Amino acid sequence: MYSQSSGRLVLLLALVLACPGVLSAQLISLKTVPVAAGDQFLIFPSENLAMGGVSIALDDQLLDPFVNPAMGSRVDEPQVFSSPTFYTVSDEAGSARTLPVGAAFNSQGWFGGAFAALQNLNRGERFFGPFPVWDTDFIPPPNALSSRSATNKYANLSIGRTITPDLSIGVSAFLADLSGIDGVEHLYAQSSGIAQRGDMVDLRLGLSSVFAGDRKLEAVVVHHRFNMTHDVMYVDWVVVNSLNWITEPQTRREENLDRSRTWGAHVSYDQPVGTNGWRVGGVLTVNRKSHPKIPNYEIMNIPRDPGHSNAYDIGFGLAKVTDRTRFGIDIVYEPATSETWAEAEGPVEKVNGDTIPDGGKTVENSFDFSNAFVNMGVAHDAGPISVQLGMRVSAYDFHLDQWDNVADSFRRQDEDWMEWVPSWGLTARLSDLELRYVGRVTTGTGRPGVAWTGAANERLDAAAAANDILLAPSGPLTLQDATVLTHQVSVAIPIR
Repeated sequence: MYSQSSGRLVLLLALVLACPGVLSAQLISLKTVPVAAGDQFLIFPSENLAMGGVSIALDDQLLDPFVNPAMGSRVDEPQVFSSPTFYTVSDEAGSARTLPVGAAFNSQGWFGGAFAALQNLNRGERFFGPFPVWDTDFIPPPNALSSRSATNKYANLSIGRTITPDLSIGVSAFLADLSGIDGVEHLYAQSSGIAQRGDMVDLRLGLSSVFAGDRKLEAVVVHHRFNMTHDVMYVDWVVVNSLNWITEPQTRREENLDRSRTWGAHVSYDQPVGTNGWRVGGVLTVNRKSHPKIPNYEIMNIPRDPGHSNAYDIGFGLAKVTDRTRFGIDIVYEPATSETWAEAEGPVEKVNGDTIPDGGKTVENSFDFSNAFVNMGVAHDAGPISVQLGMRVSAYDFHLDQWDNVADSFRRQDEDWMEWVPSWGLTARLSDLELRYVGRVTTGTGRPGVAWTGAANERLDAAAAANDILLAPSGPLTLQDATVLTHQVSVAIPIR
């Protein structure tokens, strides 16, 4: 048996890290809490990143071949490139350093590239939590190297063919060997330690076509698989002498599986308007996600069970390009729905005396998301130097209907928040290389908690209740602010 209040915890966190997006234009990420998770997957070079990431009506010759492998046909000449990326989360809540290297070619109708990256992910500091007890056979103490940092490896391969001068197709495979996902440690605030391991696969088939009048059509089909295992250790304090109130710690180990599968389709179109450099465009993205296993974040001690989601991306873009200036704006609306549930491990008695059979649904959750995004940026060239400024604003809004079939109760909850990401950049185009710097700050995220309402929770101890990282289930979401500061330096060298 479990309490209704403890059941709410996982339900709010169920989709936080269900499918971290590598390239968000085709993979729609669902979030139910504004966790400051950093820019772990910001590893590819980009022309428009400093311009707020505008993309619908404005080409990005560095990033586009990774988004749609068919767009590698637009690479003017073979080149090698690198885009070292660094970020930190405020209050020592995490950081990462990533060194990617890659090469691209386009010759005699064939095009493609290879890309690899190594990443050092530093885990965030824990400000509150249980008394530090470690089982070194399971999770090493915090001074051990594996407890302080994780190493992730990434690789991307693509190849394509120009069918006609106006039509190209391409395929790509992105692979990741993961020993850490940023932000996960904040979702197990009561644990004494966590070890992560897993992998990610992203497969894409793309098409790119240019029609008369410089009208462009792109289409991508995506299959994304995400697999992580969280080995979590908890410490329970057991009274061994009730007369003298003597307690001793006992460790409890828990393996949580995080599995998701996504099929996606993405279509974009843009064309010039008038003769003054204006372009307009639109995008449509559809994702079908299945969640074979959702982690048991924090208090819940029953396994999380299957779920599925449908997410959509509808966007409009406007851009203007002149000899010295580029401007772009994207407006995107992302509706989504998600159904998750928990299944009984054995018969469970309901409060009215009825019994839920083995495998029956003990909790059912229905999420309705209504998210929106605006990206805007400008770049101005002064000779070989270009200056970029941008802003990305994200508005997240979801409604939860929850049926607790054990307690025979129903509840609703609405949450919304906004994230602001100002960005800036500087580019130097020299005769033998292009050097680019991008900086950005993400605000509006942090460590989630709840407002205390006085409701009792017999399984929540005092140390956990004082922890702002803990998403306690007894009230509305609160947030201890955190900011993410990211720097990326990229260099591209043509091979002549």
